[in-house]
Amino acid sequence: MVAIHRRPSWAILESRATPEAVFLDRRRILQGFGMGLAGLSGLLPAPALAQDADPTADLYPAKRNEAYTIDRALTPETISGNYNNFYEYGTFKEIAEAAQQLKTRPWEIAIDGQVEAPFTIAFDDLVRKIPLETRLYRHRCVEAWSMTVPWVGFPLKSLVALAKPLGSAKYVRFETFLDPEMAPGQDNFLYPWPYVEGVTIQEAGHDLAFMVTGAYDKPLGKQFGAPIRLHLPWKYGFKSIKSIRKISFVEERPVGLWEALQSSEYGFWANVNPDVSHPRWSQAHERVIDTGEMIPTHIFNGYGAEVAGLYAGLESEPLYM
Repeated sequence: MVAIHRRPSWAILESRATPEAVFLDRRRILQGFGMGLAGLSGLLPAPALAQDADPTADLYPAKRNEAYTIDRALTPETISGNYNNFYEYGTFKEIAEAAQQLKTRPWEIAIDGQVEAPFTIAFDDLVRKIPLETRLYRHRCVEAWSMTVPWVGFPLKSLVALAKPLGSAKYVRFETFLDPEMAPGQDNFLYPWPYVEGVTIQEAGHDLAFMVTGAYDKPLGKQFGAPIRLHLPWKYGFKSIKSIRKISFVEERPVGLWEALQSSEYGFWANVNPDVSHPRWSQAHERVIDTGEMIPTHIFNGYGAEVAGLYAGLESEPLYM
């Protein structure tokens, strides 16, 4: 019998990958933003994005998993690291400087709910229990902008296995920290803090679901959601919760922060679909943040062949909001 290897839909030939020297070229970045050197004054330089004396720094860079690549150039860190949503620190995109208030040590993560035995584990211990790898992933915001990032971390399903959920667990609920003194944005009473998100147990077990501990070959910058966040590349970015403190295996569907705030605009499923508009804007196209180019949006953000099966029989659900 001859083994047939089928490349995932997101994969490209290595010969087509954009060389690092090209996608990090300073001149192209400036042209993409339409500004000169003076326009860069608000951007943090790469060294300022790194964690201070991170005790897990020896784990980076992590070997790249060649099964996960992308069909466009990576977004330079000077751009992606300075264009972030992190409402715990404000409602503006240039949140990187404010996010440096985040204290990531000590950092413990509670695992509870429908599991064999609830436990709490220090992040520095967890990150050494499961081998890390680098994956190139697309990121699509519900606000119709996009970027591509070399995330470092491990499959969410590995954490699920470590937690040993019971058969009664139908969903995985994620919760971030609650500390208004450290995160002034949490003083905003309009938001139901702390940030909460959730996925089905089946989604949590999918190969693409990824727990992120680093990016750009080093520990995760604070504005990205250090020390650990979720990334679900086929969903809108608000599902990829940052700075996780608690992971619960539950029977009832979790209600995320944005769903609690406005369920008619931000639902539980939040799968990317160009044909289903947000109530206030189209999702047919997305703006690449480093070039300003408008490109077509793809169903499930280009990962449809891999994840569409998760939603068989759920056609009556609002899967794309």
